[in-house]
Amino acid sequence: MFNSDFERLQYYYEKKWAKEPQLRQYVSFGVITPEEFEQITAQQYEA
Repeated sequence: MFNSDFERLQYYYEKKWAKEPQLRQYVSFGVITPEEFEQITAQQYEA
């Protein structure tokens, strides 16, 4: 169904199954990039 972690997390965020703090952790773990975080949430990522 999903071709990447980015697509999966974007879908989860849209469905409200994942929240912004969870996505920040995915960035810190290297699963998604800060740019992808910003694309998903429309918020700036600050480390």
